Amino acid sequence: MKTDIIIQGSCVDKLASLPDNSVDLVFADPPYNLQLTGNLTRPDQSRVNAVTDDWDKFDSFAAYDQLSETWLKNCRRVLKHDGALWVIGSYHNIFRLGRTMQDLGYWILNDIVWRKSNPMPNFRGRRFTNAHETLIWAAKSETSKYTFNYDAMKALNDGVQMRSDWYMPICTGSERLKNKSGQKAHPTQKPENLLARVILSSTKRGDVILDPFFGTGTTGAVARRLGRHYIGIEQNKDYVKMATKRIAAVQPIVDDEILTTAEKRAQPRVPFGALVEGGWLAAGDTLFDKAKQVRARVCADGSLLTDNKQKGSIHGLGAALQNQPSCNGWQYWHVSRNGRDVSIDSLRDEYRKSMKKN
Repeated sequence: MKTDIIIQGSCVDKLASLPDNSVDLVFADPPYNLQLTGNLTRPDQSRVNAVTDDWDKFDSFAAYDQLSETWLKNCRRVLKHDGALWVIGSYHNIFRLGRTMQDLGYWILNDIVWRKSNPMPNFRGRRFTNAHETLIWAAKSETSKYTFNYDAMKALNDGVQMRSDWYMPICTGSERLKNKSGQKAHPTQKPENLLARVILSSTKRGDVILDPFFGTGTTGAVARRLGRHYIGIEQNKDYVKMATKRIAAVQPIVDDEILTTAEKRAQPRVPFGALVEGGWLAAGDTLFDKAKQVRARVCADGSLLTDNKQKGSIHGLGAALQNQPSCNGWQYWHVSRNGRDVSIDSLRDEYRKSMKKN
């Protein structure tokens, strides 16, 4: 299957031509069905450049639901078994899309709230300022072994677990594409930072990403920069031209070390005893928790022993001492090295690096 292309035409017609089980991820930014009935104006009576294009107009909810079911069904067909889909929308459409996704067999993983740091104000003062959009992240099915780059997201969030509320601005400034009249080319162009987080969190380098509502090509531009492949479907020929030019100007990142964050869960398993056998720890060494309230000595068999004779594995003993059902002993236990307290997880990293050299 050919990738890194933009297919001009209706998403329904063109999706039908793609082979089964052929893409790793779908990112979809479908029509919102805003149901606008008149012009939106500011207090000074100037007109707001809102979404008034024909592609966002539907005769009824039933017509919108029929389109949604068709493209969602086709996207699920072309997704690989372990693939996933992201769909973004507002309160006008996201709940209808979510129900359709569940009816079709998608397995919802998260809903993400994109909190806009610079939202458009509510000019009429009759409602709350609409300051967010919602993304639904779903696997193809309940049994899909979807990609989630947990450690990459944690690194992006200063070493803390990434939450389901993302705070970032809407697309503005030089990133916002303009038409010949100097107006914004597409009313709902998404910021590249948003797509970068989606792609970095749920794909691997070389994966194929399908965007059935390609617009001006944000998905393709970010995919190219991050070493992924893309397939875009877009019916508006002017958008296709803009997207083609935009993507061609992107310089891909080719250094795999820059693109990839090693996921700890995917790394080879290392028994704690291997650190003792390999000399990273010695029998008799003292381990302690971060607060230094608990201490235990390393036994020759790789178990730990406290002063009051409690004995167990790094995980089991750590859980017992905290009166918790489980414990990640690699992060709980620390050891003194060269005047510094370090987690034994860092010793495990050193062990893995040494194994690669050998």
